[in-house]
Amino acid sequence: MPESSFSDSYEEDDDLEKVTIFDDGGRSLDCYIENSLELNNATYLLLMPVDAPVVILAGEDDPDDEDEEYAQTILIEDKSEIEKIFADAKAVLAELNLTLKDTAYTLTVEGELPALEDENLISLELDEEESEESSNELESDNELEDDMEPEELQILKSFYHEEQRYSLCTPLSPLLFVALVNRDNQLELLAPDNPELQFILQELLFDEFDEN
Repeated sequence: MPESSFSDSYEEDDDLEKVTIFDDGGRSLDCYIENSLELNNATYLLLMPVDAPVVILAGEDDPDDEDEEYAQTILIEDKSEIEKIFADAKAVLAELNLTLKDTAYTLTVEGELPALEDENLISLELDEEESEESSNELESDNELEDDMEPEELQILKSFYHEEQRYSLCTPLSPLLFVALVNRDNQLELLAPDNPELQFILQELLFDEFDEN
């Protein structure tokens, strides 16, 4: 994924408080403006997708352990594999009245998510290398404390494609982006290696909590 992204323009709507960001492939992602910060004559925005993010897991059934759903679970990030199974994934989510979208930076689903139940909860542990490659997406302030903390996911639907089992999941922690309003009044996402990112994110989050 690219280290920065721009919107066509930035015009804050007091009623909707939404903006659209784009990746380098031209895909778009509608986001709510969760908070804003004026710092050093610059404006920063805390953004959260309007629709629920979706990740795809691939797993293998473990014939030796009936208590474990998978012997191994892999987060699918390869674009070609996602494209291969996208139609099937969209079809099974349609059974839940959810619309799967190929949006910028993350797949998303439009519609009302099913009720959260314990049997549909799983924890996904990412190793350090995977955490470092997770682009400029931020998963709440917990990531500031421990990048190795397991990610809690809600399983929406599972299906098979060419004898491979896949699960469509949505993270319980919010997916957040930090954007700078540049001189051209466009939004530029802060790269994960930006030295100011963590400080700005903390200020945005703490200020939001204070307002609530």
